[in-house]
Amino acid sequence: MARSLCGRFALLLAGVFCVVSAGAAVQGQDPFGTPPDSGNKNKDSGPKADSSPAAKRTAKEPERIFRTNEEWQKRLTPEQFMVTRMKATEPAFSGKYASGHFKGTFVCVCCGAKLFDASTKFESGTGWPSFWRPVSGKALDTAMDYSDHAEARVEVTCHRCGAHLGHVFRDGPPPTGLRYCMNSVALSLESEKGTSTPSRKSSRAPTSKSIRKGKTSNGDIATKKADKQAEATEPKS
Repeated sequence: MARSLCGRFALLLAGVFCVVSAGAAVQGQDPFGTPPDSGNKNKDSGPKADSSPAAKRTAKEPERIFRTNEEWQKRLTPEQFMVTRMKATEPAFSGKYASGHFKGTFVCVCCGAKLFDASTKFESGTGWPSFWRPVSGKALDTAMDYSDHAEARVEVTCHRCGAHLGHVFRDGPPPTGLRYCMNSVALSLESEKGTSTPSRKSSRAPTSKSIRKGKTSNGDIATKKADKQAEATEPKS
């Protein structure tokens, strides 16, 4: 009799335990553990994201940018649009970066991607800004250009937005031997103060043949004529 009562009591306890366990499982909690504190903000929920400025800048920069010509036309000047999207070429010696040495980084005028370090710019004498190396191998894309029937060239475009920048030739200085011949209008300079220093070629003042031969220049002649006219009009005392 006592054994049967003990057996029934054990079955009753087992039934109660099963009911409690099932209810806790539905709620997603451990019946014998402490309920989770949903308001505990100090609990480590996993690895934290990198909040450094470099990481934020990298996260904001997209890998590729795609826009229609109509969208680019609204964002760019007519000259920028014709060169970067229509693959035109600016006249030689017309660009603001054609000559001179600068400090900073040259970026794409369309998307702001970094293209060339200013320290890699050199004076090629071609009338277009020339560089011997990009900032990285992933900054630029190249493709054959057969638009000029007299010469097959290698076109250079921005990897991020596909903007036409210019062409690259194998007649540059060491160590690469390359000359990235770019359009000034396709570039923008990110510099410390936005100032430039003249290059060796541009620092020389243009000298006319008359000065080198010891003759007066046109400006000196004009000054003497003006002095003579002033003397003729002065009232005599």
